[in-house]
Amino acid sequence: MHSDRIPDPNVIFPNEYKTSCYIKNVVTAPNIFIGNYTYYDDTHAPEDFETNNVLFNYPEFGDKLVIGKFCAIASGTKFIMGPANHRISSFTTYPFHVFGGLWQENTPPHLSQLPHKGDIRIGNDVWLGRECTVMPGAEIGDGSIAAACSVITGKFPPYSLIGGNPARLIRRRFNEERIHFLLRLKWWDLPPEELSEILPLLCDPDLEKAEEELRRRYRL
Repeated sequence: MHSDRIPDPNVIFPNEYKTSCYIKNVVTAPNIFIGNYTYYDDTHAPEDFETNNVLFNYPEFGDKLVIGKFCAIASGTKFIMGPANHRISSFTTYPFHVFGGLWQENTPPHLSQLPHKGDIRIGNDVWLGRECTVMPGAEIGDGSIAAACSVITGKFPPYSLIGGNPARLIRRRFNEERIHFLLRLKWWDLPPEELSEILPLLCDPDLEKAEEELRRRYRL
């Protein structure tokens, strides 16, 4: 296997179309963590993912955006970070503090008043359809698919098919035994050369045959 023919995870644009961007190479915020080969696809400036698609991100607030390897993020998908929220524990939700003057003097610091929903965590091999919105605290397990225009607020297990507003679990992609096998295989962690060798099996629609051969190869 010639390693120089394997796509380089450290480039911004991995192919000639310039619409798919390996986004780990363009984000700079210290609270955003993205795995190898995860891409955002857009016909307009996909390299501006951090500015246009991760909204209300203030690292000092303390939440994180964590996205695994080999994820496919379609055009228009947005990740809404915790500081997008307003204070909801008082009579009013209005953010007086941010407008200065006496309003600032007479109210606590804005970020300290906001509810903490937790980190956004996206597993490996997750496909987020066009115009999805991922809200603070959402978690999506490995191998899941989110339908276009889904608004994702909850926590979903690996290999879920989800959709809607708010998104709900439509079904699991595979039965429990097959999911357990895939989570043990963790193909996304394989060395690039080895992964390239088993791509025919990972892309084979004959799931029974592919699983049998992968189990035999890895003794799973």
